[in-house]
Amino acid sequence: MRIMLVLASRSPRRQELLSRAGIPFVLRPADIPEEPFDGEAAVEHARRLARQKAQAVPCSADEIILGADTVVVVEEQILGKPQDEADAGRMLRALSGRTHEVVTGICLRTSRRLIVDSETTRVRFVPLSEEEIAAYVASGEPMDKAGAYAIQGLASKFIDRIEGCYFNVVGLPVALVWKRLKEMQAGGGAEAQAIMGPSV
Repeated sequence: MRIMLVLASRSPRRQELLSRAGIPFVLRPADIPEEPFDGEAAVEHARRLARQKAQAVPCSADEIILGADTVVVVEEQILGKPQDEADAGRMLRALSGRTHEVVTGICLRTSRRLIVDSETTRVRFVPLSEEEIAAYVASGEPMDKAGAYAIQGLASKFIDRIEGCYFNVVGLPVALVWKRLKEMQAGGGAEAQAIMGPSV
């Protein structure tokens, strides 16, 4: 039985990362509220949303659903996607000159099995001037990004150090997803074929 990966996300970054890693998939976006619960820690929040996304779309016997959610955390405050330009500016001021964490929760689901995991990366911003913040917000890049920035884009010049998985900050810890995919497929029986063609 040939197994197909289904990405339950609209994120173009996640789609690009999977494609570049040579992992074929089909798109089946989930639509769920992303607000954190009162007192919910960042890791639990990201894992919960990843699980809810994976459970929100249908899954046939020959599919593995991948749900994911990324949040930025600074001093225990969860920063999701900015609501508007003022909110983006607020987030960037909170990140300026400080180290924060990026947490991505992932969930892999079949019709019989569920795996939930997460990756955390530490990211340090250089101090930002008000002019730099205003120019970056005006570029439009922050508006659909957790924490109001894209490490792979214009914000790369603001980041002088990371500790952990770079791709996690982009939106998907590819190595962790691949590890868990192999575990999921190993539990699928001898008839289950790998998601990708040539083994690596």
